[in-house]
Amino acid sequence: MVDVSVLAPLRRPLYWVALVALLSVCGAGLCRAQSDQPNDESQVKAAYLYRLAGYVEWPDGALGDMDAPFTIGVLGADPIAEELAQIVSGRKIHARAIAVRRLKADDGLDGIAILFVGKAETARLKPLLGSLQSHSVLAVTEDEGGLALGSIINFLLVDRRVRFEVSLEPAEKRGLRLSSRMLAVAQKVHSGER
Repeated sequence: MVDVSVLAPLRRPLYWVALVALLSVCGAGLCRAQSDQPNDESQVKAAYLYRLAGYVEWPDGALGDMDAPFTIGVLGADPIAEELAQIVSGRKIHARAIAVRRLKADDGLDGIAILFVGKAETARLKPLLGSLQSHSVLAVTEDEGGLALGSIINFLLVDRRVRFEVSLEPAEKRGLRLSSRMLAVAQKVHSGER
């Protein structure tokens, strides 16, 4: 799990002022003109995808051999995949190297630990998420109906900020344990069937 002392700076107001100033200065260099959504939104969602993995426990053996990378698959959201690839470069999750795989509609999902399905693939959500029910995959969406279709985490905009909601039932069915720390910062936690 995550070391609680890492979160201590987040409780200091001066930390947030410094972070906003730093992001303002650095933000211009991080943006990409080809994005079909606001660049800062892609960056925040990519950062969430990386960070959320540290708050999830997968069942023993679900991630494959220890030599296998921790793979995050991204479908229908190339700007987020691009940002995520930059964020995870040289980093590890659960003592594994991280791989970002850009998926196409007909790609298999073998070896994926986290699957992010972007807005461009909304029409495929129901069959795609249905096919994951017996797999230990953390499904993350950005569609209003994502949780109802079997997603575990769904991104949403609240007051122009990226937030997320969580559905516990599909996580439990897939054998995933979500940290109480993650649930504490979620916009909403759905515990039963939707």
